[in-house]
Amino acid sequence: MNESEQVLTAEAPAWLPDQARIAWDFLAAYPPVLALVIVLVGVGLALVGRAVILFWGGKVTARTPTDLDERLLRIGANVAALLVSYVAVVLAVQVLGLNERVEQIVIRILLSVLTLRLMISALRAGHLGLELLGKIRQRFPIVEERTIPMFDLALTVIVVGAAAYALLLVWNINPTAWLASAGVIGIAVGFAARDTLANLFAGFFIIADAPYKLGDYVVLDTGERGEITKVGIRSTRILTRDDVEITVPNSMMANSQIYNESGGKWVKFRIRIKVGVAYGSDVDEVVELLEQVASEHDTVCKDPNPRVRMRGFGDSSLDFELLCWVNHPSERGMVSHQLYMTIYKALNEAGIEIPFPQRDVWMRRAGEEQPIS
Repeated sequence: MNESEQVLTAEAPAWLPDQARIAWDFLAAYPPVLALVIVLVGVGLALVGRAVILFWGGKVTARTPTDLDERLLRIGANVAALLVSYVAVVLAVQVLGLNERVEQIVIRILLSVLTLRLMISALRAGHLGLELLGKIRQRFPIVEERTIPMFDLALTVIVVGAAAYALLLVWNINPTAWLASAGVIGIAVGFAARDTLANLFAGFFIIADAPYKLGDYVVLDTGERGEITKVGIRSTRILTRDDVEITVPNSMMANSQIYNESGGKWVKFRIRIKVGVAYGSDVDEVVELLEQVASEHDTVCKDPNPRVRMRGFGDSSLDFELLCWVNHPSERGMVSHQLYMTIYKALNEAGIEIPFPQRDVWMRRAGEEQPIS
């Protein structure tokens, strides 16, 4: 029996209605036309189904405050249309009456393209799903802005690995040998890129442990101070007060002592202003004056209240310290400058002396017994 006879004797699918069976039997004598009709009908059904899903699903997602669920719905509708179109194209290929080997290769190519397209859709849907879960803090507190990159990377590895495994099965390739080879290659790559892997794992631990987050002001044990602008898988970026960005490998961040000035129960930062006054000054007046200067400053926080502490007796001064808070660590330098200026003027107006060290120097000439003052 030749190929044309095979096509002519091809039966319509059992799930087709009677009217569609009549049309099928009529077009079976013209395989290209039948294949084209199947593709057009399949694509048309896919587009109609996609429109219906978006229409009715949009009514539900319109009630939510974010557009993440709407974007997820769009991805789902596209996947449904893609699957219907794939079934139609495969059915069209089968009715063409191609050589069995050629038909098998064409179907495998189509299935490979479908797998890759589903992989891309799964990655997009996974990322949107993580963002959506991150907004539901009361139910999923572990998924938030700082942990999304970690979950996103894990999801990417899983989806890409599953897609690669599916492609191997599509082409009848034994995955066991490839997995064994990948293990050997992985060991070799691990030795060659151990620094990169160290940064990668350190990035996971930093994201999970969260010693700092975006926007925090940190001080490294090497002295650099700045704002965290990005916490990546490989490195952390810090913007200093000089507007210079420093990129620090995560392995160094994980093994360093970091002072998080934005940590604790709030973001506020305490400023310490050291002031020395002359012996004999009215200490109560000094305390009242310093507290008044801090309380009248617009940027200094009123809660906690500014306070003054006497720290000791210096060589030439009574040592006081003004303790007050600002709303953000970035305000420390400017507010300290303004407080120093205001305190100096206030002490001068109050007649309170700010002492400075004085030394008597005695000089002796060679051959003289008495020093010259």
